[in-house]
Amino acid sequence: MKDTQIAKFIKDEKARQKKVVNLIASENYVSKDVLEALGSEFTNKYAEGYPCKRYYGGNSIVDKVENLAIARALKLFKLTSDKWHVNTQALSGSPANLAVYVSLLSPGDKVMGMSLAHGGHLTHGHKVSATGKFWTQVPYGLSPKTEMLDYKSLSEIALREKPKMIIAGFTAYPRTVDWKKFRAIADSAGAYLMVDMSHIAGLIAGEEYPSPFPYADIVTTTTHKTLRGPRGALIFVKKDERELDKKIDKAVFPGLQGGPHINQTAAIAVALKEAQAGSFKKYAKQVKKNATALAGELSKLGWRIISGGTDSHLMLVDVWMGGKGIGGGEASDRLEKIGIIVNKNAIPFDTRPPMDPSGIRLGSAAETTRGKKEKDFIKIARQIDKVLRK
Repeated sequence: MKDTQIAKFIKDEKARQKKVVNLIASENYVSKDVLEALGSEFTNKYAEGYPCKRYYGGNSIVDKVENLAIARALKLFKLTSDKWHVNTQALSGSPANLAVYVSLLSPGDKVMGMSLAHGGHLTHGHKVSATGKFWTQVPYGLSPKTEMLDYKSLSEIALREKPKMIIAGFTAYPRTVDWKKFRAIADSAGAYLMVDMSHIAGLIAGEEYPSPFPYADIVTTTTHKTLRGPRGALIFVKKDERELDKKIDKAVFPGLQGGPHINQTAAIAVALKEAQAGSFKKYAKQVKKNATALAGELSKLGWRIISGGTDSHLMLVDVWMGGKGIGGGEASDRLEKIGIIVNKNAIPFDTRPPMDPSGIRLGSAAETTRGKKEKDFIKIARQIDKVLRK
């Protein structure tokens, strides 16, 4: 590379990634093939529109790429093209979620999403997000006793508030979600059911977490977490007389963005094929085993794990009340100094500020990609304990 400054930054970042233990629950490591597709000549092509309906010439090969990505997405999650549509063009998870709002809702409509403080995402209606500025969030949270979803309470809120859409799927909830119960709640309120499976998509693909597809109207996901692809997003839309698929496509383009990043689409297609391999199922199983080992060892060492454990790749650890009284920000900083990367995170019913909350969030996906097993995560837990108890 002729640009020596950027070349150095790339070299430095590569070195940084190699020497740290990465427990960021929303990060992973892509294959060389994914990187090659992401940096390919598809970067040069402008492809505004959809396959066979482009506004520019020269897209015959691009159309094949996008159609292949769609076909692989359907195959991976055991779906058929007569019942499900896939949009591959949203640039990331937040734009994908916004497209759902724009396509299905009118400004001011009520949206029922989990409170950010309890594990929801900004785009599930939080006030600082566009989804909270143009639509009205009806928040739901967790049981103060179990720190898990209380479906009875969810049902009561939905019946009382009558939201237009209910969002299931979270950014910091470690437990299994009962999609069937969410479907029943949505039906009782006359609401759409949107599932955001961004964190658990790889576990669903690997058959280590229940699939939401039998119950959801729309499923969104990022592609760079447990799915182990590039940064990007997919929107799955159930096909029926409501023609939600057409509404979603129009919301993505021309509603919210112009031409898609076809190099990104190509890289997503590569990752989707990789996730169909038998080795990926073994990977997904190991991700859960490693998370269980990490949470279990930390618990043995005296740390309070939110909800008592994990059913997925992530967990929340209370370092304030359950530790030596340090904030999540300080805990994150201490761990980074010894090469363990985590993120500070609020815990349910947190009384501390967002920039220095009571907890940290840990994930097992990235280090499992590097080949670590349960014994390695037990050692990591002991390192974390040693550093935070100083």
